[in-house]
Amino acid sequence: MAGAQGRNPAVPTFLRRATIRVTGPRGGAELLSEEIQALGFGVSRIQADAVELEGTLADCMRLNLFLRAASRVFFRLGAFSAESPDTLYRQVREIPWEEVLTPATPFSVHGFVRHPSIKDSRFANLKVKDAVADRFMARFGRRPNSGPDRTRFVVFLHWEKDRVQLYIDTSGEPLSRHGYRRIPMEAPLQESLAACLVMATGWDRKTPFVNPMCGSGTLAVEAALMAANRSPHLLRKNFGFMHVKGFDRRPWEALKNEARRMGAKTTGARVLASDLRVEAVDAARKNARAAGVEEWIEFDVCDFRKTPLPDPPGVIVVNPAYGQRMGEEKALAEVYPAIGDFFKQRCSGFKGFVFTGNPALAKRVGLRPNRRRVFYNGPIECRLLEYELYEGSREKAPRS
Repeated sequence: MAGAQGRNPAVPTFLRRATIRVTGPRGGAELLSEEIQALGFGVSRIQADAVELEGTLADCMRLNLFLRAASRVFFRLGAFSAESPDTLYRQVREIPWEEVLTPATPFSVHGFVRHPSIKDSRFANLKVKDAVADRFMARFGRRPNSGPDRTRFVVFLHWEKDRVQLYIDTSGEPLSRHGYRRIPMEAPLQESLAACLVMATGWDRKTPFVNPMCGSGTLAVEAALMAANRSPHLLRKNFGFMHVKGFDRRPWEALKNEARRMGAKTTGARVLASDLRVEAVDAARKNARAAGVEEWIEFDVCDFRKTPLPDPPGVIVVNPAYGQRMGEEKALAEVYPAIGDFFKQRCSGFKGFVFTGNPALAKRVGLRPNRRRVFYNGPIECRLLEYELYEGSREKAPRS
């Protein structure tokens, strides 16, 4: 499938091969790059929250379907200089939009703008929208409907200083939501960030993966999907690329069939999730059911210190609260030291991880991490702290 569109003479020349920009959680670009390369693509540039490569619109379909750590897949239509909103309008109007968009297809414009003449990015987005609509009106006597909805054709504007880049957002709605979370609970991790964290542990997808304090179960569900090699977006019905003029559904259906063949009927690894709250475990179980992996996750209602641990050991990831609300940090002052004690006393042989956005509380774990990785959970700078655990004893979980 990769590169197939480059040989199709019906595809407009300027769509056959271009820069593809894939965004993801800030701090996870290296992991996203590894995912992209595992799909057979080369990578040309890595930034804090994005990876760039060269490819076709057909390649964007593969990236949208298989990437776990991605937020959006952008296909570049053009790049040019613009020193003012009027210049932006003229340049955008010169793009042959009728080759990728029909007058009957609604479109939206979103963007990132950092330019001295623009105080509100919505003004620049409006200029782009007007340029597209006016071109259609001049050629066809009608213009496509437009609005904020990302469910149809989506244009993305990136304007920084005098440099403008225009993209088709081939994802539409963000890929960071994998579509299974029915009950989020409080402060849930985005699915793409959870996937990044699982990857960052170096888990081999064969040994056990344990997630005490599981909350809505996102880490456990992502681990189970990885272990079974299941596409995170196979059940999704709508993507931005589906609304590009000339979209052929047959290659897309073939790609989904490929993804179905790749998915295993069993994980081959034990995934365990526990939480003290009955309602959290119920939510995690329902989310796992929606993802199709409920039968592959062992759920338990218990204090994290009582989590049954399997033998042989594997990876254990704890994502405690960060104490962002008034009074929470004091309540958590005893939780973090208890995590350290749990690791020391019961998790011998495991690779232990704590993911937190509170450096002061992280120090109270009482263990020296041998590795730290920075990720952003929305605006919060967080760290994934890794601990090699050698001493102590653990209570074994019976095999189910």
